[in-house]
Amino acid sequence: MSYLIRPNNYKPLLDKYETEQGIKVIKDFFQDNLATGLKLRRVTGPLFVRRGLGINDDLSGTERPVTFPIKDLDDARAEVVHSLAKWKRLTLADYNVTPGYGIYTDMNAIRADEELGNLHSLYVDQWDWERVITAEDRTLAYLKRTVKCIYAAMLRTEFLVCERFESLKPMLPEEIYFIHAEELRQRYPDLTPKERENTITREHGAVFIIGIGGPLGDGKPHDLRAPDYDDYSTINESGLPGLNGDLLVWNDVLGRAFEISSMGIRVDKEALLRQLKESGKEERLQYYFHRRLVEGTLPLSVGGGIGQSRLCMLYLRKAHIGEIQASIWPDDMREECERIGIPLI
Repeated sequence: MSYLIRPNNYKPLLDKYETEQGIKVIKDFFQDNLATGLKLRRVTGPLFVRRGLGINDDLSGTERPVTFPIKDLDDARAEVVHSLAKWKRLTLADYNVTPGYGIYTDMNAIRADEELGNLHSLYVDQWDWERVITAEDRTLAYLKRTVKCIYAAMLRTEFLVCERFESLKPMLPEEIYFIHAEELRQRYPDLTPKERENTITREHGAVFIIGIGGPLGDGKPHDLRAPDYDDYSTINESGLPGLNGDLLVWNDVLGRAFEISSMGIRVDKEALLRQLKESGKEERLQYYFHRRLVEGTLPLSVGGGIGQSRLCMLYLRKAHIGEIQASIWPDDMREECERIGIPLI
């Protein structure tokens, strides 16, 4: 219950049936726009992978994957994916995808350690995408162009949804604002990272914060990242570390910054070795994924995840992710949501 946000005078603008219609409109339209803009082909992704290959995303490094034994493999254990950050890069290699093109998939995950509330569920659904790039593309300018392409798809989707449902009005700004996490820290040195996010996103409406995962000037990261997919340590053209970031928009229903996507240019061999050493995770070099990257059999890439339920929450002006997806919630949270007019599925 401590993670339940209670908006004042909240009333859904769409009923449950209209909400289901809206979810379909958003998912169908946005993924087509994303695929067209980034030249992505759809592939089928796994729900689980074998343990011990280094393929599963370990997020910030503390979350426990859901595991189970496989009877016909002598009880070898499988893990339900957290995301497909590493699997996608392997798939780019297996499909021989050329630079400038990529893949996307519907990623479904179970994250048992999530702190349940308006924004976080046990069930995670997102579009996971990955695109092959060249060594020359590993720049901040290329990352920003990619972010702008994704944001353009978000604007087009918002227009369609608001045309379809008269009760919904556009709220996204025409442009997205870029800032490095270190610049943000220096601008608001007395605020916590989350407070900085709220302040800058409230001001600009849509923000991409660059450089998530590496230590800032105070020795602390803005937020945690696993060391073996995003490149958060390479010095970019601005003279600051990081070729990754988070895309945030202002959510006026909840009154706070709302993360839609985490993405970035992925580690090359040098960045992988550096980040594993700095994080004390060098034992991962024995894993299948990491060996292939060091051996040079995986392409350079950029990629990320875009939350499906979160995007639907934003466009349909919902106060709780449980209004978009079916999941499990604490009994007291369900009771409180019913009391204050938040209809959970």
